[in-house]
Amino acid sequence: MAEPGGSRPVTVSDVQQLVRRKDEIEAQIKACYELLEGQKGVGMHEPLVDAEGFPRADIDLYQVRTARHNIICLQNDHKALMKQVEEALHKLHAREKEKHAKDEAEALAEAMSQNQSLPQAFAKVNAVTPGSPASVSGLQVDDEIVEFGSVNVNNFQNLQNIATVVQHSEGRPLSVTVIRGGRRVHVGLTPKRWAGKGLLG
Repeated sequence: MAEPGGSRPVTVSDVQQLVRRKDEIEAQIKACYELLEGQKGVGMHEPLVDAEGFPRADIDLYQVRTARHNIICLQNDHKALMKQVEEALHKLHAREKEKHAKDEAEALAEAMSQNQSLPQAFAKVNAVTPGSPASVSGLQVDDEIVEFGSVNVNNFQNLQNIATVVQHSEGRPLSVTVIRGGRRVHVGLTPKRWAGKGLLG
């Protein structure tokens, strides 16, 4: 399977084609051996002459010679083909490996560029009480808060800023942006009174 100027990469179907050809050659070799068996079990090396040195009359000499010749040629073809199969498989695996490495590099590059474009967080969620407004809104532990209503990294001084926004927004939805698992996520949060402490939980 010559690659013209290395331009066409080996495909799985190329390998399958080589394997099919290998199977055909093996079937032909088997047929030739069966033919020899049919000629009084003459194999590849039994003499074709009798004790007096005359050609054996009990076998079809022409058929035996042809079969032997074909077996030798076919075995050489088979050997060359096996080498091709091996090379094609190597190329195929090398390409898969290369493709896998390329995919990984692309994924890494994408993650890096995403990280660069992610805004800076000013706080991290360390607990969410089940059943609380924060929990109902979908806020999760380890979410990094980027925007909480009007509070962001530029005007955030301390948690009192968030408490003030929460008190002023009771019963009204607040837009909260967090970074979760390297991605920006928007959460709609409505501070309100509930069974537990505070308006968020």
